[in-house]
Amino acid sequence: MIVVTGGAGFIGSAIAQALNEQGRTDLIVVDDVDHPDKEKNLASIKYHELKCKDAFLENVLNLDLPSIEAIIHMGACSSTTETDEVFLTKNNYGYTRHLATYALEKDIRFIYASSAATYGNGEMGYRDDELKLDTLKPLNLYGESKQRFDVWAKGQGVLDRIVGLKYFNVFGPNEYHKEDMQSMVRKGFLQARDTNKIRLFKSYREEYADGGQERDFLYVKDAVKMTLFFLGQQDVGGIFNIGAGQARNWNDLATTVFKAMDREPKIEYIDMPDSIRDQYQYHTSAEMKKIRDAGYTQPVTTLEEAITDYIQNYLLPNKRLGE
Repeated sequence: MIVVTGGAGFIGSAIAQALNEQGRTDLIVVDDVDHPDKEKNLASIKYHELKCKDAFLENVLNLDLPSIEAIIHMGACSSTTETDEVFLTKNNYGYTRHLATYALEKDIRFIYASSAATYGNGEMGYRDDELKLDTLKPLNLYGESKQRFDVWAKGQGVLDRIVGLKYFNVFGPNEYHKEDMQSMVRKGFLQARDTNKIRLFKSYREEYADGGQERDFLYVKDAVKMTLFFLGQQDVGGIFNIGAGQARNWNDLATTVFKAMDREPKIEYIDMPDSIRDQYQYHTSAEMKKIRDAGYTQPVTTLEEAITDYIQNYLLPNKRLGE
């Protein structure tokens, strides 16, 4: 059995779909299917059992599970604006620690989602170096919850036996349930479709033009390939960046969305809310040498190719992975 937590969510459902394509249907999908689009994400996936996250945790704590080969833990609150620290501590840190402890005791492969949000404003760089974990300063409570588990794993001396993946800005099909946390590709598509323009934040730093703020954007299909690479590399452990390895700006993204829709670009720059202005990242770019040195050799889809595929093959025909 392979467990995929968050298996009805964005990256989790994409991982489950890819495992199906590899002939694996012996999946335990763990998720609270609390949104119609999560139900649709699951519709084309073949699995052995679906469990809600609390019931699965109870099974873990009671040691009441079948033989498991791997736990791919994508289930967490991914909202960068969440303000309930108690909830994030329980859901993102505590839950992950319980699963990791169980996996380590049972010699089960454990792959979990960390986040590029742990890098904060990037003053310490974006290198996936475990020696620098304690120096990172996330800008929000979500990033802190992810950072806390990374540091715990390092303190326990188990990072060489598990894999933590720092996902950068992942976008693609199956993210439709994420509402305000959807990617700007999806949001921009909806804005361009409905209003014929895309709204981007103004810049509040002289070195960046309006819409010139930069992100490391990664297509979900590439994120899945990188994730499943570690399923087949049992002797590889540690923290790894999952990104494209290149920073691109929001203007590039918006222009490509319009092109994929065969429309003329029209961008409107709006004020950034005060609530996020001090926590806003102006630049992210994953250093990818570590995963390459571990043996991952597949090329990454360009931003233009990825956006075009996403819009023309999924958003315009209103499809998701597996349909």
